[in-house]
Amino acid sequence: METTAGLTFRDATDADVDTLVALVESAYRGDDSRAGWTTEADILEGQRTDPEGVLAVIKSPDSRLLTVERDGRVVACCQLEHRGTHAYFGMFAVSPTLQGGGLGKVIIAEAERIARETWDVTEMHMTVISVREDLIAWYERRGYRRTGRMTPFPYGDERFGVPQRDDLQFELLVKPLV
Repeated sequence: METTAGLTFRDATDADVDTLVALVESAYRGDDSRAGWTTEADILEGQRTDPEGVLAVIKSPDSRLLTVERDGRVVACCQLEHRGTHAYFGMFAVSPTLQGGGLGKVIIAEAERIARETWDVTEMHMTVISVREDLIAWYERRGYRRTGRMTPFPYGDERFGVPQRDDLQFELLVKPLV
């Protein structure tokens, strides 16, 4: 457990699953997500994750699901996965009512530090839905670069949501961790 900027970072446990599912859903889906700027409610309906998906990340030997608390309350989370010379950053969620206040910057910087120190990786990778220009711009301001490498959105697999448009794909963003 580590503390940075009044936040406590710890690895998620089985007991956190329901809280983390609710957090991720509130950050990306439905009307609650509209309180923040990371909402995907206009491009995707349905779920963003489920208890099985969160538990799989917690249990994976190559992953960490960082849970971020402030004053004993879970306010954010992110997944770190070791993939050889790089780490993958995903499942990043900040409580919608706390978005826009600099919390995300602190969390991503700490996640990068943890990945670098834990696994001695040289890059962080992530995928972002390519039509999310505002979100991609935010990551670019943190040092990530667009690669132009796309992977298809899993249309028809409702575990990832119900698309509201037919042009969704994921773009790989990369940042050197040196």
